[in-house]
Amino acid sequence: MDPVALQEKAGQASRLLKSLANERRLLIMCHLSQGEKSVGELEPLVGLSQSALSQHLARLRREHLVATRRDAQTIFYSISSDEAHSVLGTLYDLYCADADIARRE
Repeated sequence: MDPVALQEKAGQASRLLKSLANERRLLIMCHLSQGEKSVGELEPLVGLSQSALSQHLARLRREHLVATRRDAQTIFYSISSDEAHSVLGTLYDLYCADADIARRE
């Protein structure tokens, strides 16, 4: 690992990690890693009110981590950041891979 190379991108990396450091936002992003979802679909999955969920999604949108697509009156959210997708995959490998293996056995 080259610290000099990271120094140039430290601010960008720090913003990504700060956005994912909230447990609820991390859970939202995990669900979105499975494909786009509307607020109505995400509500029961993350256990937040529509208002609280919308605030978290707005933050993720401001940070350019999620994108939106409108279909009539429904807005669908999806992950728009390859970096975020990669970090989520790494976190899953570190913290959830053993549970996946146990479930399959």
